[in-house]
Amino acid sequence: MTTETTTTLRKTALNAVHRALGAKMVPFGGWDMPVEYKGIIDEHRAVRTAAGLFDVSHMGEIEIKGREALALTQQATSNDAGKLAVGQAQYSGLLTERGTFVDDVIVHKFSDTHYFLCVNASNREKDFEHIRGQNRSEAEVIDSGDRYTQLAVQGPKAQEILQPLTQTRLDDIKYYRFAFGQVAGTECLIARTGYTGEDGFELYFDPAESEKMWNTLLDAGKKHELVPAGLGARNTLRLEASFALYGHEIDDTTTVWEANLGWICKMDKGEFTGRAALAAQKAHGLERKLIGLEMRGRGIARDGYPILIDGKEAGRVTSGSFAPFLQKNIGLGYVPVGAAAPGTRIAVGIRGQPVEAEIVATPFYKRPR
Repeated sequence: MTTETTTTLRKTALNAVHRALGAKMVPFGGWDMPVEYKGIIDEHRAVRTAAGLFDVSHMGEIEIKGREALALTQQATSNDAGKLAVGQAQYSGLLTERGTFVDDVIVHKFSDTHYFLCVNASNREKDFEHIRGQNRSEAEVIDSGDRYTQLAVQGPKAQEILQPLTQTRLDDIKYYRFAFGQVAGTECLIARTGYTGEDGFELYFDPAESEKMWNTLLDAGKKHELVPAGLGARNTLRLEASFALYGHEIDDTTTVWEANLGWICKMDKGEFTGRAALAAQKAHGLERKLIGLEMRGRGIARDGYPILIDGKEAGRVTSGSFAPFLQKNIGLGYVPVGAAAPGTRIAVGIRGQPVEAEIVATPFYKRPR
């Protein structure tokens, strides 16, 4: 990376802290971000067995406010925000008119006139313009990304670490719910959400409090084996949990049906962007579908490698890696619907050679309850 490129990258409020910890920094979504500290495998396993602390402040935040905030949220997103209670969140999609993804987002309902969206870092400006372009009502669309640091405490010990730092009863915050409260004396949005397949919390707060909060959380988590974790472990964790990543499993060429995300698309809620195209595709039938695969031969199915059926390329791996907790080589990718059943033998082209693999049911990993 050139010096010029480095200087053009955005930096979170914790950039100097990550560097002081010896983190390996990489460009990601226009940001200078820590990919690992002590090692991706160790950080991944720590999240599965104890807890990890992630700086995810590169994620964007967009607010929709006003008398017709719900109407705009319903038009712009595929899930049914009308069913949200105050203090509840939902996973949803921002779609093109073709029913493909502009982005995947989490919608939080602050009030009947206030919705708060967490969006992907590289899509922040695009998402803002996309939503604003659909605003034909009395609603205000605000890019709030610079107002928040976002930290994620993820893992089976996350609540145990966080609870002594807040008077908010974390037991009362169920999955995909949130509350406002103080953590270590700092006002926070405390959401029981995450991108790792584990229990955990995401905290949104004033960037001025970033270093204090980061150090307080690490100190509180020492006895619980909390470790700082980077984007490398976040990626392998979400892959084990079979969560989609924008730019890989979902983009402006893939629809919710193809990506197995029909559950975030509520066709009966009324009109929304992309609905007509999705109705047509559903009536016509799918041609391809996202699948999970496990390697049976030796090799890792890296992103972009060809998926072979009967010796011919039938699709591409969208995400692939060694899975540190499962101790398997796994991947996600698209294949023709007729070849998508679990148990189907396939191959992955690795350095020009076909290596045996098998389509398997997803998620690869599901946390014990």
